[in-house]
Amino acid sequence: MKRTKLCTIFLSQFLLVAASSTPRSAAAQDAKQPYASMAPVEQYRMDRNAEIALARSAAPEAISHDATVLVLGQHGYEIAVQGKNGWVCMVDRGWMAMFDNPEFWNPKVRAAGCLNPPAARFIVPYAIKRTELLLAGHSKVEAIAAIKAAFDKKEFPALEPGAMCYMMGKSSYLTDQGGHNAPHLMFYEPVKDGAAWGANLANSPVMAVDYWCVSAEAYPQLKSFPPLVVFLVGVDKWSDGTPAPSM
Repeated sequence: MKRTKLCTIFLSQFLLVAASSTPRSAAAQDAKQPYASMAPVEQYRMDRNAEIALARSAAPEAISHDATVLVLGQHGYEIAVQGKNGWVCMVDRGWMAMFDNPEFWNPKVRAAGCLNPPAARFIVPYAIKRTELLLAGHSKVEAIAAIKAAFDKKEFPALEPGAMCYMMGKSSYLTDQGGHNAPHLMFYEPVKDGAAWGANLANSPVMAVDYWCVSAEAYPQLKSFPPLVVFLVGVDKWSDGTPAPSM
């Protein structure tokens, strides 16, 4: 599967739902897309118990039962359940996708992920920062600048070896482009490409995408972000053990 197609299907957790990966200016996209601006915050929020259940559905119950669960509040993510195994489950919204994704502000997006401890220590602070900036009304360019400044100042923890995420929730909604995500696992590595994993080759079950996965034409500021590749491996069951469609 081509890298651009991967961006279309998966990037959520900061990956999710790019319905088109053809480089275009953000202004040109916004003129043609139904999600040109942020909807009222309440359209992105969920019933608290429903969001906890959806977040936990990202991983098998043996993992998610004792995980910390975050839910989206009025101004950002907050802890709904304090876990005890170091894992963190949360439901991403469309704004965790690439910044030039035409569904960036799609209020229907609900992408459940459950991060292991190394991934949570790296990803969660980034996700919280990004969400708070956007919900506070900052533009995409302003959010990128603030996040880059935080990276430059080493305000975010470094990525640790073994960072991975379960995305096996049957009820996740990633895009208006039809269906929902196939269940898969994600592995985070600080490299520039996936060659060492044999990713994106014919008949390989391993796919790889640039974590930032964004049009350099639209947002050249992201060129200087730390290199990070996410490897995706499909699985054949949802988190509840029922069979899932193949990728």
